[in-house]
Amino acid sequence: FSQGSHLAKHRRSHTGERPHRCPACGKTFCQSSDLARHRRMHLGRKPLRCGDCGKLFRAGPALARHQRCHHREHSHRCPDCGK
Repeated sequence: FSQGSHLAKHRRSHTGERPHRCPACGKTFCQSSDLARHRRMHLGRKPLRCGDCGKLFRAGPALARHQRCHHREHSHRCPDCGK
């Protein structure tokens, strides 16, 4: 992971913690960004998808910034799964 905060968010996938709940339907998410993307579905907005990993984005600049991350060194590794 390129940032320690990204590793911390990833580690939630190992604990099953899902603290972010959709007020419209009750579905829960590990990350607030996943909830935000899900809520756009309720509003009928179509997201943009990263061709490298499939992550979804609402705005083109955010997608472009994310795609640059695929070309960086990842200095933070998850000790649980190596990702």
